Amino acid sequence: MRLTNDNTFKKLIVIGDRVLIRPSKANERTESGLYLPPGVQEKEKVQQGYVIKTGPGYAIPMPVEDESWKGHEEQVKYIPLQAREGDLAVFLLSGATEVLYENEKYYIVPQSAILMLEREEEM
Repeated sequence: MRLTNDNTFKKLIVIGDRVLIRPSKANERTESGLYLPPGVQEKEKVQQGYVIKTGPGYAIPMPVEDESWKGHEEQVKYIPLQAREGDLAVFLLSGATEVLYENEKYYIVPQSAILMLEREEEM
């Protein structure tokens, strides 16, 4: 959460099976030493970046039962996503939506467009 100028908190909420990814810095040079013009790496079909925020997951449909003894406090249940905050994600650019938030570029990606995750875990 971040405190804005008018003293209100601003919080990003990612919806459903979506993941907010900050793209990692692209290499400006190829392995052979050629310098690439701006925008070449951004047009690649596969990109990578770090997971900043994840949605709650896939919603599980609730049974349609109208029973008077049952309380109405039941909330929607979700199947959680595999992606976690801090993971390095390799994803298809064709499935991503580019957004600009506070002058930084992010991608909103459905979990189905993520090809691979790299996670730091202790053994």
